[in-house]
Amino acid sequence: MITSGDREPDRSGGVAPAHVTGGAPAAGRADSLHILRVAGSLVEITCPPTVAMHDLVLLGSAGLPGEVVAVHGDTASVQAYEYTGGLAPGHPAEPQGRPLTVRLGPDLLGGVFDGLLRPLAGAGDLLTTGGPAATEEVAWSFIPRVVRGERVGPGHVLGDIGARVPLRLLVPPDLSGEVTRLASAGTYASDAQLAVVGGDEVRMAQSWPVRKSRPIGRRLPADTPLNTGQRAVDLLFPVAHGSTVAVPGGFGTGKTMLLQQIAKWCDADVIVYVGCGERGNEMADVIEELAELTDPRTGGRLAERTVTIANTSNMPMMAREASVHTGATVAEYFRDMGLDVVLIADSTSRWAEALREFASRMGELPAEEGYPASLASQLAAFYERAAAVRTLGGATGSVTVIGAVSPPGGDRTEPVTAHTERFVRCLWSLDRDLAYARHYPAVSWSESFSRDAAALSVAHARAGDPEWTERRGRVARQLAEADRLADLVELVGITALPPRERIVVLAGRLLREAAIQQSALSPADAYSAPAKTAALVDAVLAVIDRCLEVVDAGAQAEVVEAVDFGPLLRAREAAGPAETAQVTTARDAVLARLKETA
Repeated sequence: MITSGDREPDRSGGVAPAHVTGGAPAAGRADSLHILRVAGSLVEITCPPTVAMHDLVLLGSAGLPGEVVAVHGDTASVQAYEYTGGLAPGHPAEPQGRPLTVRLGPDLLGGVFDGLLRPLAGAGDLLTTGGPAATEEVAWSFIPRVVRGERVGPGHVLGDIGARVPLRLLVPPDLSGEVTRLASAGTYASDAQLAVVGGDEVRMAQSWPVRKSRPIGRRLPADTPLNTGQRAVDLLFPVAHGSTVAVPGGFGTGKTMLLQQIAKWCDADVIVYVGCGERGNEMADVIEELAELTDPRTGGRLAERTVTIANTSNMPMMAREASVHTGATVAEYFRDMGLDVVLIADSTSRWAEALREFASRMGELPAEEGYPASLASQLAAFYERAAAVRTLGGATGSVTVIGAVSPPGGDRTEPVTAHTERFVRCLWSLDRDLAYARHYPAVSWSESFSRDAAALSVAHARAGDPEWTERRGRVARQLAEADRLADLVELVGITALPPRERIVVLAGRLLREAAIQQSALSPADAYSAPAKTAALVDAVLAVIDRCLEVVDAGAQAEVVEAVDFGPLLRAREAAGPAETAQVTTARDAVLARLKETA
């Protein structure tokens, strides 16, 4: 179980320390700020003219963090990011004069944080805020790349930071000028001052407001494929670096498993995994697996290039609302270093539920199914933060957003799913029937789509696979035709179909079981390199073509159906993640058996 524990907010994480104290407003002081009303996560306070929207406010003697979400004359509404039990009218409220801000640094990699980016620590399956792991200092190597007296601008690289992932010290987006001080090569703590630019110090760790996108040079076309290692995705519904994906699916359809596989195997430099309102035991499993899994790209642990934000269902509700924005800010921080980042949000439905509950406490007029009228715009603002960009420093980087959606009862017409489909480039819809048939991943080829496929076909051709577009089109057509005939088979039986159509039904089964289906628990099949994916699909299509030729030559369909296709069906697990020779051998063995039936 993951729990928020006893909160002691840390100023380095963007909220004030817990030792901020105060009592009831002093007698005779009309300007003292205090709480007027508490309704769950909604807290109303007296409002001076200096308070603005999204300002951070510390509530009560414990300094619980909250954010101004509405201002009405001399009253401000604050959404609290902590459990508000014990808060009461008259308790102090202290505006901080700045928005909710998080601390960004190299020590985020490998860490586990709550929705406000405060470190979680603990033992076993119990994680709490704070603790020894949260205060442990780690030294990072620094190698300067500029010299004193050099003029630099926003995003300019000042030096390299040693880590499993190539990190860089950048000039902050709002800073430029002459480098008047620069640390020599060595090891430093993340809060060490490493340079002075234009009279302002630059530290290895920097801060940024979570609701403000980090500035970029310009957006670039999203035309480079993100290889996930999952054949159903890479073949049929590919996604580009810097694009957006929604993964809707009801309970038990394998959303979390698919997202975990993508986190483990995709070719991104950094993974930001946001557990937004999901069950604590699932989040604990994710953390444990990431800590144990070897990273195929670096040879270290996969967790060393992963940032985990665990804001589970038993943590404060409104911190769940902030967690997706926190995740996007962390992703943009690494993107600005010229890295490719994948942000996984599991799930945006739980985030939307937090919005709905708080809107009801605010007294907002409900829209469809009780969600606030601003739901669509808030979803759009979140997915808008995905992009392939030219950074301020001239490098290229990307943030790819993959958001799970959990429609109640699998109803894809409910507001969160319907609005999300409008704003994403790719949809990987999970089918309950496929999941119950133990077909993993249960991505529906009839209800999913990819608007990136056309641009990525050019990229595949450039990379030496000009047949990618034709291969994808053939598989999609074969599966659609097989599904159409499957309905007839249920009515009249397979024997009532003409021989060629019986082979089409067989072709659908071979494609599903030999190429698209994939085992997340198999060391050989959990990841499929592009070469293996292409080899498997080409082998199945070659066998299908030969079956049609045999039937057209006069052979009985039942004779072809009786051929042992076992070598082809076993090839995906017999061959290693990047092997193709065994796939070719299996194809040749099946073709030889078909030749005997001619």
